[in-house]
Amino acid sequence: MASHPSDHEPNRADLHKDPSSVSGMFDQVAAGYDRTNTVLSMGNDRLWRAATTRAVAPRAGQRILDLAAGTGASSVALAGRGAEVVAADFSPGMIAEGRRRHGGIRNLSFVQADATALPFGDDEFDAVTMSFGLRNVNEPKKALSELLRVTKPGGRLVICEFSHPPSKAFNGLYRFYNDRILPVVAKTVSSNADAYDYLNESIRDWPDQRTLSSWIRQAGWADVAYRNLSMGIVALHRATKPQA
Repeated sequence: MASHPSDHEPNRADLHKDPSSVSGMFDQVAAGYDRTNTVLSMGNDRLWRAATTRAVAPRAGQRILDLAAGTGASSVALAGRGAEVVAADFSPGMIAEGRRRHGGIRNLSFVQADATALPFGDDEFDAVTMSFGLRNVNEPKKALSELLRVTKPGGRLVICEFSHPPSKAFNGLYRFYNDRILPVVAKTVSSNADAYDYLNESIRDWPDQRTLSSWIRQAGWADVAYRNLSMGIVALHRATKPQA
């Protein structure tokens, strides 16, 4: 694996999304990542996580993959419903922090994984989910195909990702916040403010709701639908794997 910058040298990925740069950047912000996200989203991250958990609808006896799980906050919510949850992330720093915080949860395991080459067999999971991670993958269409591969026929996909508010007026306010306010707050609360500059750029560059829906269909998923959360700041995409 490529070496990462030391903790004293802030690492900043760019829109080329080189895997080692993205991984290194998240390694450096792992310890304070959840706290920073709550501050920058003004607490909305908890609402988005709750909506994602409801959409996944985990049940005891099911096996669920939570990809780009970070430190496992979303995975804990899923495991709390009784399902066996695999929290996977490309960043070893995030995985280590997740194990430190949540390693005692019996039905939750942590795995380092590349979204474009998942270390799982075909048809392993009843549901797969990814929150705020697809945007950081250098080949997102390949990741959607990999998620399809590891899902059982009839299984569910839930993608929670930043998107584009359909209201032009609200989108203008949102862009002002991201461009002017968020960088100032990030410098105050984050150990690597440059990482949040990248995240802002990646949100601006990311396709809208309809385009992402088309990518999901092209990967082979069926029953593709989405709904906006927080007036379209975030979109919750859902789909199912066709029956064999």
